[in-house]
Amino acid sequence: MKLHDLKPAPGGKVKDRKRIGRGHASGWGKTSGRGHKGLKQRSGGSVRPGFEGGQMPLFQRLPKRGFTNRFAKSYGIINLDQLNNFEDGTEVTPELLFETGLVKKAKAKDGVKVLGSGELDKKLIVKAQKFSKSAEEKINALGGRAEVI
Repeated sequence: MKLHDLKPAPGGKVKDRKRIGRGHASGWGKTSGRGHKGLKQRSGGSVRPGFEGGQMPLFQRLPKRGFTNRFAKSYGIINLDQLNNFEDGTEVTPELLFETGLVKKAKAKDGVKVLGSGELDKKLIVKAQKFSKSAEEKINALGGRAEVI
């Protein structure tokens, strides 16, 4: 059954829509159910979200906390032990990390940073935007390369 197949039950009633602005005899004429004067009577008039009738709105009554740094960088991070999934001699690029799902693209707005947590047992060529010192040392110690792109 689809939405267009729906019909009222046999003997059921279908309510007519409210036709406003069709003369005062209809009961919905003249002001068309909007009342007299005021904000909601006027065309395009409605209260904005959060307006509480002149009372101090909730979002203004609550204390403000914290600070957002507009210049903060957001890197997708990956630890060395996660790089053991790749074969020996693989060139690991940010694109490869996104494809394999080890780094989420949404998190890595400013690139990928490799951290030195865990042990690496493979010789890899790792290309990323940033490396921690320990990660760079561990990659180079195994004969691999850490390239900043």
